[in-house]
Amino acid sequence: MSSASDFTAGFFVLGATHHQAPLAIREKLALGENFEPLQADLAALPGLREFAVLNTCNRIEFYGVAETAEAAAGVQRAFCQRQRFTEEEFGPYRLRLQNGEAVRHLLEVAAGIDSQLIGETEIFGQVKAAYARAQERGTTGPVLNRIFQKAFQAAKHVRTNTAINSGHVSVANVAVDLAVTIFGQLASTRILLLGAGDIGEKTARAFKSRGAGALTVASRRLESAMELAASLEATPLPFENRDQQLAASDIVVCSTSAPHAVVLQSAVAAAMRKRAARPLFFIDLALPRDVEAEVAKLDNVFVYNLDDLAAIAEENRVAREADVDKCRRLLDERAAAVWRQVEGRLTTAGNADGVTGTRETSQA
Repeated sequence: MSSASDFTAGFFVLGATHHQAPLAIREKLALGENFEPLQADLAALPGLREFAVLNTCNRIEFYGVAETAEAAAGVQRAFCQRQRFTEEEFGPYRLRLQNGEAVRHLLEVAAGIDSQLIGETEIFGQVKAAYARAQERGTTGPVLNRIFQKAFQAAKHVRTNTAINSGHVSVANVAVDLAVTIFGQLASTRILLLGAGDIGEKTARAFKSRGAGALTVASRRLESAMELAASLEATPLPFENRDQQLAASDIVVCSTSAPHAVVLQSAVAAAMRKRAARPLFFIDLALPRDVEAEVAKLDNVFVYNLDDLAAIAEENRVAREADVDKCRRLLDERAAAVWRQVEGRLTTAGNADGVTGTRETSQA
């Protein structure tokens, strides 16, 4: 169990990201249906003046303003209890930053330079959405309002003044690049898309932009599949018919928000018996993962998940090192300025550790 001595009052970020937590751990930490109950838990914590929750495929982070060290410790305790994850288990994967370091971290997250895919743009919208939800719930105040608004300004500044996001870096584009590498021209490739949400739509449009011909869209809500399919000149498919479609597909892109796997080993094995020697590729963009782990053990079946795509994109990161360094210098200056602006507002929280703050990132 954590004790208040592990924490301090003031502005903090607590959570776990792809830097410390592998995909299997991020699956366990993803809030899913616990999102609403945990929000209520945090709202009831004494001394937690403000908070916002950022929950994505690659990170679960709590940004907060605590009047006491016990309030900050309570965030970790509440999170672990909801996830049925002991605090001792959480410890090796924990990210905990305070004050000025926490400000700098948020700016880097919003700008896309803390992402698995350096320079990706989706995270900016995800941070804005997290902040908007917190505002709607009334859990932000003068400190978080100021820091988040300045983070958005800083992210826009670095995107305008550096080449960090040149090439439209995104999970969708990396997935399509992988498909092109494997199949070459996509015109004769049959693609099944499971999930018609934001990432599903972006991936489908990326495939269409690269010449994909036969595209089938399935969603747990048939209306969503029909709407997306109509806009792409694709074929809608009832979600319950997905197993039958596997045998006719070459690439299956999975991006549902289902709490459990929706592609099972038994269904894929049955499909492969109908495919002769033709391989079947799965690109699993979901968290928790949509494709059952045993699927990858089947002959002639290949599964790529979020961490696999990040590894493929590593060459992109190396090529962007100069831009990343420039971004960090710009963000460091802005983070220090933002911290000076909000530090005085935290005096009633009983903590002012200075611009540098305290940094702890435990490694697994």
